[in-house]
Amino acid sequence: MVVVDFLKKGKREISLAYFNHDTMHGRSAQSFVEEYADRENVPLLVGKVTSTKGSRSMEEFWRDERYKFLNRINSDYIITCHHLDDCLETWLMSSFHGKPKLIPFHREPHIYRPFLMTNKSTIVDYARRNKVEWIDDPSNESCAYARNQTRHNIVPQVLKVNPGIRTTIYKKLLEIYKGS
Repeated sequence: MVVVDFLKKGKREISLAYFNHDTMHGRSAQSFVEEYADRENVPLLVGKVTSTKGSRSMEEFWRDERYKFLNRINSDYIITCHHLDDCLETWLMSSFHGKPKLIPFHREPHIYRPFLMTNKSTIVDYARRNKVEWIDDPSNESCAYARNQTRHNIVPQVLKVNPGIRTTIYKKLLEIYKGS
């Protein structure tokens, strides 16, 4: 919702895309987005899980389904609000498996992540200062998912060892960005 507010304030013509992960939160979040789109007269595309999980983790399954939906959208640009804290979590999780990686700024064919170098706290602060409504997914509090385990238990410990880890990730992202 911060990205939407930011783009609208920049007088950009926007459409919304929402992917329902077929969870209880997915249904309430879809209603939230539909009400917003209706109230603000913004076009909205909605996608939903269409296949079965198979042997993938739920996180992997939802991500695959979400990107299948986004890749079907006929648009030159799709902007997501992935942020620096997402990059830190991804880097840590991938490092645990011996393949450290960062979330790329661009995902083919048309998905862009311009907020990768922005702390989550800055995004939340923007939302509060600008009275941007959003809806929290309660599953983000559950450590049953690897990302949440990393977010809630490992990142705080990493920050004790290296309080500047976000700066380290930021600098690495800057190197990548300048090189592309």
